[in-house]
Amino acid sequence: MPASSGCEKDVDVADIEDMISKDTSSDDIRHQPHKHVTTRAKKIVTSSKFQEQVHGDSHIPGTQKIFVKTWGCSHNNSDSEYMAGQLASYGYKIVDNKESADLWLLNSCTVKNPAEDHFRNEITKARQLDKKMVVAGCVPQGQPRADFLKGLSVIGVQQIDRVTEVVEETLKGNSVRLFGQKKESGKKTGGAALSLPKIRKNPLIEIIAINTGCLNQCTYCKTKHARGELGSYKPEEIVARAKQSFEEGVVEIWLTSEDLGAYGHDIGVTLPELLWQLVEVIPEGARMRLGMTNPPYILEHLEEIAKVLKHPRVYAFLHVPVQSASDSVLMDMRREYCQADFRQVADYLKTNVPGVTIATDLICGFPTETEEDFKETMQLVEDYRFPSLFINQFFPRPGTPAAKMPRIPPPQVKKRTKAVSELFHSYRTYDHKMGETQDVLVTEISHDKQYYVGHNKFYDQVLVPQDEDFMGKLVRVEIVETGKHFLKGRVVSKEEITQPSVPPPLKKGQVSGISDTVQVNQGSDFVKQTFKFLSLACLVLAIAWRLQSIVLSAT
Repeated sequence: MPASSGCEKDVDVADIEDMISKDTSSDDIRHQPHKHVTTRAKKIVTSSKFQEQVHGDSHIPGTQKIFVKTWGCSHNNSDSEYMAGQLASYGYKIVDNKESADLWLLNSCTVKNPAEDHFRNEITKARQLDKKMVVAGCVPQGQPRADFLKGLSVIGVQQIDRVTEVVEETLKGNSVRLFGQKKESGKKTGGAALSLPKIRKNPLIEIIAINTGCLNQCTYCKTKHARGELGSYKPEEIVARAKQSFEEGVVEIWLTSEDLGAYGHDIGVTLPELLWQLVEVIPEGARMRLGMTNPPYILEHLEEIAKVLKHPRVYAFLHVPVQSASDSVLMDMRREYCQADFRQVADYLKTNVPGVTIATDLICGFPTETEEDFKETMQLVEDYRFPSLFINQFFPRPGTPAAKMPRIPPPQVKKRTKAVSELFHSYRTYDHKMGETQDVLVTEISHDKQYYVGHNKFYDQVLVPQDEDFMGKLVRVEIVETGKHFLKGRVVSKEEITQPSVPPPLKKGQVSGISDTVQVNQGSDFVKQTFKFLSLACLVLAIAWRLQSIVLSAT
């Protein structure tokens, strides 16, 4: 082996196994001081090329702010409540200020052009602000290849139970498209589980979708493209959701779907069977409101429906859209009923449920509607003087059979819309209730923020003074003023206030269904603090390891 040149004299270098011992000569180099050996501290390269950029907790899942906006029906609102609840339970913070949000969740409606236009405008605004986006609802479900949806994450109407995954991937910069139907034994179900966490927009009101889709093929309807064929939830699932809601302080449940009357046709259950099961679990003082049902299916159960509506814990209210009073137009719409069927429903309910409120819808200017057809519709409104009437101009929805029909000139459509609107505003339906004493369930605040809003047995809107003692309670009032769309009540006596047999409601923004876990306002802070602690611990360990390496190098 070559000699070492770094010493005072050349000495052979022994193998490492030749260890120095007490018998080794004092002339051995290993006994001599090492004059030319110095200790050098190891330099740490800090080139920015290898440094990782840290952005606080911006990449930690479940810590960002989410803005949720909803268009459309109560079914859509329920879906949004479920999506918000899941995100909040995971740690995301649901915010009302969209500018401060990290991601926008936009839940759309495809029934009419204006709603879709507003949805598109919101997408444009989000892009201008460079916001991450997830779009949901009937628009992307019905037209997933639309140009304005390119590059966006999409969640289908039956996949809302996976919103957390979609949001998490979107925040990472990925684009996700999640569609598909929920099935059981090969059959379509109502959709995501009703037991999922949710944040109720109003802690006093629970919206329960009992089925999705419908049995009709209306020529003007785009919703069918999105919600599809009928899929009903099992009665026990719906009843369980209602019971949980009442246990969380809810005093009013709304049953919703694309067509309430069609419920159960796919699973061998009838709507009255479900309703009677629900009535049994409604606490004293609480109420249930039925949603929209088309005439063909309610005709099957008129007698039982009338009995349900007369029950003291059920509002005597039903929404039955007629759309047109012309049989020829109804045939072109493929509505599967005639004017006489609608009149049979309305007349039977009015006779057997005194004071019942029947709300309905009209479409003005359907492509095949003539002046004579429109006159029939006007006569129907005159005959029944509906207290609640939703008047819509016909809008051709892309992909529907009606969109291919020759259109009536827009000025003519507007003229008919104006005529039926003027007829509706020409009469008053509440004046005869002046001076009546009514019990109203107070659940909301008026749009102008000046009154609390309650509803009487017939679901009339009754305005009462703002008093915290009234909210969520049954209040006895005397009607002192009537308007086209409201009644105004004077509280008879505070001793007449009744608390429904439910516990106090959840706080606004609190997540339903996860009372034993971290709640929305705590979730985000909990996750952040946990990660901050772990990050600090890792940093301390890294510094200790580096110092140990330096010390070992020095020795």
